[in-house]
Amino acid sequence: MPFIKISNMSPEIVIMILGAALILIAIGDSIKINDSSLGLMSIKLKIPLGILGFILIIYGAYTVGTPTMPGHIEQVAEGKKLQVEFPVEKVQVISPIEGDSVKCRILTIGVYPDGHEKDIWVLLKPSDNKYYPQSDHTNTSFKRNGEWQVITRFGGDKGESYDIIVYETDSLASQFFSETIDDWKTASSYPGLEIEEIPKGAIEVDRIVVTLKENCRGVF
Repeated sequence: MPFIKISNMSPEIVIMILGAALILIAIGDSIKINDSSLGLMSIKLKIPLGILGFILIIYGAYTVGTPTMPGHIEQVAEGKKLQVEFPVEKVQVISPIEGDSVKCRILTIGVYPDGHEKDIWVLLKPSDNKYYPQSDHTNTSFKRNGEWQVITRFGGDKGESYDIIVYETDSLASQFFSETIDDWKTASSYPGLEIEEIPKGAIEVDRIVVTLKENCRGVF
């Protein structure tokens, strides 16, 4: 006896079959045979079933063949961590550490002293001598309870050196970095900043040099 293998069908096809079945049920119950219909359902139930079936068919037909891309999960590693001396007296990087060998995506972590109110930004300086502000989206580094962090994305060759530079910024400098990242994302182009483009309201407070553990070209 032939049967339909539902497991081999796409969800859209199953939805369309279900819609057609609902319409057939609604219509079939109304078909008269020998001057009488089955009469298993009232007209108040038949109409909603027919409408629902029609909607399911339209939805399935509209979505069939539409690709569904799996969500991109960004894998973020952590580098070696510096032993923190308390009380913290300045903004500094504690992970990764100077001379560390890092993966393509890392979490740059640092600390800041009590009462610190300025924004904190991390900029990368690779071998092209340009500056690339880092951000989880277009925002500043996340600050909480004396610690800050930001996802840092590298795009160079294995063994390439990068300066990780930490800046304290005022509101205007933060706005500049956020707008720069937003513009780059919109254009799908990341040309980097020249040193002359760094706002005066951004003051360098720490810098370390790391190298890439792997080839990060084309990693997103």
